[in-house]
Amino acid sequence: MLLHLGMKVATWNVNSIRARRQHLIDWLDAFRPDVLCLQELKVVDGDFPIDAVRDCGYRAETYGQKTYNGVAILSRTPLTNVRRGFDDGGEVDPQARLIRGELDGVTIISAYFPNGGEVGSDKYAYKLGWMARLKAALSDQYDASKDSVALCGDFNVAPNDDDIGRPQQWRQSVLACDEVREALDGVASFGLSDVFRAFHPEGGVFSWWDYRGRGFERGNGLRIDHVYATKSLAVRAIGAVVDREERRKKSPSDHAPVVVEFR
Repeated sequence: MLLHLGMKVATWNVNSIRARRQHLIDWLDAFRPDVLCLQELKVVDGDFPIDAVRDCGYRAETYGQKTYNGVAILSRTPLTNVRRGFDDGGEVDPQARLIRGELDGVTIISAYFPNGGEVGSDKYAYKLGWMARLKAALSDQYDASKDSVALCGDFNVAPNDDDIGRPQQWRQSVLACDEVREALDGVASFGLSDVFRAFHPEGGVFSWWDYRGRGFERGNGLRIDHVYATKSLAVRAIGAVVDREERRKKSPSDHAPVVVEFR
């Protein structure tokens, strides 16, 4: 089965569901996506606003963690075959960064890639290892030539120089250095393409802006929130946008929602 007509798939790092609870509800009411992948919930599953989301017409599958991390998938139609973590038979990742489920024959993955701290740090090594493990898990669990897979989330990587507002500040950082870009290319080599990029080949469209120094107002942004998809799904994309207006609101997340529509 394929996605039905006009399906919207969105991803958003809310940077604390407690702080952005009303933002989420208002955004769902305004945009009505079919699927919304969330990252950085910063709450355990029991503290996620399940009832409020249900009142908006959405089912929520969550994989929370106290204080840090946490991911979710909200959908208007219930997901099937929901799995949390890598589910690859290896050691359980102590950080809640992956959740997936199936909808209309499509696997939707909400992923919160590690930030990495500083190049050369333990956190950076964890980031590279995590990405390598994701690549292996995708390759082992799916066939990109046959399966429809959407990998959505905060990847914490700006793939291209024109995905950075201030290259001199960020180009050698954990968000844009050559090594993390190569690691992301490795994940994509499973058979994924950057769906958003196809609609904005000129670059200069960002999804995250630094809170510090009025980053949004001064254009200090990066495109680090993505929707990657296998070919059978990517060819059905008909548009992609960043909701910059959400970032203008009072007490916003530092990330704006990314929305891709499929026919």
